[in-house]
Amino acid sequence: MKAAAKQQLDPTIRSTDTRDFHQSLRAKIVGQDEGVQALVDMYQVLMAGLNSPGRPIGNFLFLGPTGSGKTRIVEAAAEIWFGDPRAMLKLDCAEFQHSHEIAKLIGSPPGYLGHRETHPLITQESLAQYHNEKHKFSILLLDEIEKASDALWQLLLGMLDKAALTLGDNRRVDMSQTMIFMTSNLGGGEITELMGGGYGFIKSDDKPKDNLDQKVERTAVEAARRKFSPEFMNRLDKVVVFHPLHRKQLEQVLDIELAMVQQRVLETAKGQFLFRVTTNARDFLLQEGTDQRYGARHLKRSIERHVVYPMANLLATDQVRLGDMICIDWDPADDHLHFVREGENVAIPVRRTEPAIATKAAQARGGRPVEAPGAPLPPEPTPRFAR
Repeated sequence: MKAAAKQQLDPTIRSTDTRDFHQSLRAKIVGQDEGVQALVDMYQVLMAGLNSPGRPIGNFLFLGPTGSGKTRIVEAAAEIWFGDPRAMLKLDCAEFQHSHEIAKLIGSPPGYLGHRETHPLITQESLAQYHNEKHKFSILLLDEIEKASDALWQLLLGMLDKAALTLGDNRRVDMSQTMIFMTSNLGGGEITELMGGGYGFIKSDDKPKDNLDQKVERTAVEAARRKFSPEFMNRLDKVVVFHPLHRKQLEQVLDIELAMVQQRVLETAKGQFLFRVTTNARDFLLQEGTDQRYGARHLKRSIERHVVYPMANLLATDQVRLGDMICIDWDPADDHLHFVREGENVAIPVRRTEPAIATKAAQARGGRPVEAPGAPLPPEPTPRFAR
């Protein structure tokens, strides 16, 4: 062996692909740094080829109150890797509350009446249906795992440990190239009482207590240990607790959701226009979209009700045209949002074949412009302007 000069190595440096994935995931997920870091670490190990042989790529249990982003982070990762947030095998565990319903997962064994008509949900083909040239792995999401029968938890033991599943007809499914995610609301009520701000969010005037994060994590993990067996918990690679969202984090969620609405508007065939939302209107949406029972999910419903539905009426009645700039403001006199056309002949962002960088809207007075997120779109020969 030839001696070499000693050189200090830096194991904290990540690959370009991993840094890009981290940046993209942070742009979609707000306030859940531990969950984001868990996915980034797993992806780095996978890209380096150091994932454990004979086991799934990763076994994760996401805990926390409803509306905190447990399912959303898996959908965001699928969208980054495969271009579609639904590019996964998602199982709603509420459908498997009885032991006999496990047959829907693995199929009925031969000899049972109608076993040939019972097609298993988990097959090698269903796991591989979203593979692309760069990513040859699959995502399995078991949503609200605590609602499933004990029989499903027993079935998961072999999947989590040996990455193998035997179907009713004795076919074996290899899950060594599968990421298994499980979500649960266990401990959500206790966490809500601990935070004193309701499900999924913290009131703006609440002051977090000392070591509050540690108390939240301990409460959720203890609830999971009371529910699941030690064999089940011991097969998990990581248990991640999602924390309720603060006011500033909800503001970031609002920006992301409004940007998605702007993208939907730009993709409509009937009319393409830009809109901006004033600060007063944003405060109104945040107030209407924060609910103690439903958390941040209620914010999306508030945007649909107060922004998307009125826009649909404006499009259907031809009150907005191609290239318009619409201002959305809140009037305290009648406690409603007002839609005002304040510009015409605004340049519409060009559609490109490659992923486009977020296109900035025209600068506006009294509010921040909504930016359309980048997405691969059909090509057009030249930029189009409203006439």
